[in-house]
Amino acid sequence: MNTKQQLKQLVQARSGLLVPGAFNALSARIVQDLGFQALYITGAGVTNMWFGMPDQGFMGLAEIAEHTARIRDAVELPLIVDADTGFGNALNVYHTVRTLERAGADCIQLEDQVAPKRCGHFNGKDVISTEEAVDKIKAAVDARRDSGLLILARTDAAATHGFEAAVERAQKFAEAGADILFVEAVTQAEEVRQLPQRLATPQLMNMVIGGKTPLFSAQELGALGFGLVLYANAALQGAVLGMQKALTTLRETQQLTEGSGLVASFAERQRLVGKPGWDALEQRYR
Repeated sequence: MNTKQQLKQLVQARSGLLVPGAFNALSARIVQDLGFQALYITGAGVTNMWFGMPDQGFMGLAEIAEHTARIRDAVELPLIVDADTGFGNALNVYHTVRTLERAGADCIQLEDQVAPKRCGHFNGKDVISTEEAVDKIKAAVDARRDSGLLILARTDAAATHGFEAAVERAQKFAEAGADILFVEAVTQAEEVRQLPQRLATPQLMNMVIGGKTPLFSAQELGALGFGLVLYANAALQGAVLGMQKALTTLRETQQLTEGSGLVASFAERQRLVGKPGWDALEQRYR
């Protein structure tokens, strides 16, 4: 079973599979090393960690494609790739899907915000017309060379048009061929509970730490019938806090040791980046 087939099977189980976000190849290796079954390449994470900028449409196709290719080379997990708005109109979406499929994506997420997009949990969002959004999903479906590539259609309409309008849009995305639906930034617990009952297509629920959506456990969301439970930037937020703690201690004490509990050991760092494997190759080709 290839990674696309694995992901499709996991989504269709509707058991609330936890999917952490990765923002580079090392974070992806940590996700895999800890036993998760799929990962999400986060546009917000790439923008924050690569540019040091907020998630407001600064990332382009070239950046996310490069990160996808590097992560694909680093791990064997199914990859869900955040492609923002598809970086333009329906033709741009077509090109985006071709590019990211070639880079190694197993699932490509597209959203219906007006460009430049912004984080789904920021204020000030707006969405394109339903008709244009549906055409972009149709273009994404048509662009696939491998029919196993999954299209994840996200709507941000709840923030501007209300929950009912978002559900209606999501249903139209499903009719256009989307394999997974994602209604972003619902603000009421009851709305979260309703979604699997209102939409027959498998869904992703986004748990943003500090965001607008009430937090549920993955077990709770699985029991409700969600296929995927996304923690897109848990690793990023953990890494930021870890760096702040370690560097604050270094600044204040003027030293930092492996025994501090603030840093991974030298050996663990080398294990995660695969040094033993490279050492074996060096011996083989010497």
